[in-house]
Amino acid sequence: MSTLALDSRPALKPLFRMQWEAAQNAYVLLYPEGMVRLNDSAAEILKHCTGTSSVLQMCTELEQQFGVDEIQEDVLQFLNHAIERGWLHI
Repeated sequence: MSTLALDSRPALKPLFRMQWEAAQNAYVLLYPEGMVRLNDSAAEILKHCTGTSSVLQMCTELEQQFGVDEIQEDVLQFLNHAIERGWLHI
């Protein structure tokens, strides 16, 4: 299902900025045409999309951070969605 390789290093595209928005009580993704309110999982994944960590490293860090196992498919699914929406580049 995934089009991403585990050694890919996704990063937000320059037109997008993620920040905490108190009025929304959530992280949001800002871009020139608008804003996307992120759920907690999406925000945590996007925090790791800096272009320095591989997808595999991100999954390992998220599993350790939240004490869960086997999140790789969920992370890949979200990352592919974010790429399709134009938020990330690899």
